[in-house]
Amino acid sequence: MDSAVAAIAEWMPQQRWFGGKGHTPQLREIGSWELPVDEAGVRVRSLLVMDEASQPPVLYQVPVVERSSAVPAASAHLVARLDDGTALYDGPHDPAFTDALLELIVGEGRAVAHGAWAAGHFSGATDAAPRGARVPATVLGGEQSNTSIVYRPDGAAPVICKVYRQLHHGDNPDVTLQTALAASGSRHVPASVGDVIGEWDDTGQPDGRARGHLAFAQEFLPGVEDAWRVALLAAAAGQDFADDARALGVAVAEVHLSLGELFEREPATGDLVEAVTAAWQRRLGIAVDEVPAIAPHRDAIDAFYARAQAGAWPELQRVHGDLHLGQVILAPGRGWLILDFEGEPMRPMHERRRPDLPVRDVAGMLRSFDYVAGATELVHPERAEEARAWAASARQAFIDGYVAASGMDLARYRDLLAAFELDKAVYEAIYETRNRPDWAPIPLRAIAKLLESGPLRASTDAAGAPDRVVDPA
Repeated sequence: MDSAVAAIAEWMPQQRWFGGKGHTPQLREIGSWELPVDEAGVRVRSLLVMDEASQPPVLYQVPVVERSSAVPAASAHLVARLDDGTALYDGPHDPAFTDALLELIVGEGRAVAHGAWAAGHFSGATDAAPRGARVPATVLGGEQSNTSIVYRPDGAAPVICKVYRQLHHGDNPDVTLQTALAASGSRHVPASVGDVIGEWDDTGQPDGRARGHLAFAQEFLPGVEDAWRVALLAAAAGQDFADDARALGVAVAEVHLSLGELFEREPATGDLVEAVTAAWQRRLGIAVDEVPAIAPHRDAIDAFYARAQAGAWPELQRVHGDLHLGQVILAPGRGWLILDFEGEPMRPMHERRRPDLPVRDVAGMLRSFDYVAGATELVHPERAEEARAWAASARQAFIDGYVAASGMDLARYRDLLAAFELDKAVYEAIYETRNRPDWAPIPLRAIAKLLESGPLRASTDAAGAPDRVVDPA
């Protein structure tokens, strides 16, 4: 094994983006791509390593910088000292890598191949950094599955570049959906700057090679808060959020309309309905085994799902796939912008690229408003009723905005939307029981309320005509 790969295997378990928590990685290098640098004694490359201890095996991208002598100021990002004395650094924290990566994208270059290759593509959607100049770059903290580098070039707009850590064959919807939306003139996504696509060995592919996205650069908006933070502060202060929630509903609806025009649609076939409902049942089975409070509700949840399965299903189209308040930012003068179209991280990439149901996104946002109330209640239990009323108002306003802008008759799909929200709450109950037991009451309360109140209902005016979709919460 390459000494660098051996060192990475010891270092990886401490990284937030490593998905194999609880086991020691067994790495096999399947290729790498190398970026040209002018600095003497420095080598920049990105290793593609397969963790064969995971089931199924997981392919990781690990950018590193090899320096002939150590840089004491960068000791916090030292991966290891190799057998020959070379210092190995975590690439995203080293200017040799960050500069070379940006140049690869804006210069539409091609990296040196070692069993794998990478090529940059510049969209031209925003000002590029000066060619060949050193650009100040920092790594954003808090990410779980990828690494994002923020560039702040002098005289040019800041750029954020997401380096994908887990690689998959095929286009990444995070790149394709947002790039298409930006190119179409959508006002609800940041401008795209460019991307890096690569190819590597894969015995599972017919021609023995896989191809996919390695990185994605886009406009960076400094100093903005995500919608989770904005909503949490509003709820804590007792500030009405209805207008903001309604505007967010409009933004989500307009993104859905754009995606429906930009990408193919397909009907909800019987096979697809079976696949979705089978996924609900698999998740419910796990919940019953791991969350004792859910077991008494199994029959009621089964009946809820059966009603949704037998009801109306809309046409499928591309959607966000993992929509919640943390995936949205409020940009001054621009309103709500939606980020991270990568989809649900736990779903296989080939599933995330398929057309899906818009109500999945709507349900995810409804659950997110409920979480704001739950988080507020954990800190201020004496304000529980006020927090729940805040969430009810925000949820209803979001629904109103979405229906008005999309033209979708949510009343027709009320059973389906409620089932997606229930499934999301079941997933949350599993996650919180495993990781944050103190938060488990939030989804458990939602499950009980959904089962008690039923799905969304359509109110009627005095003449008995449908008037408005009403959230029972």
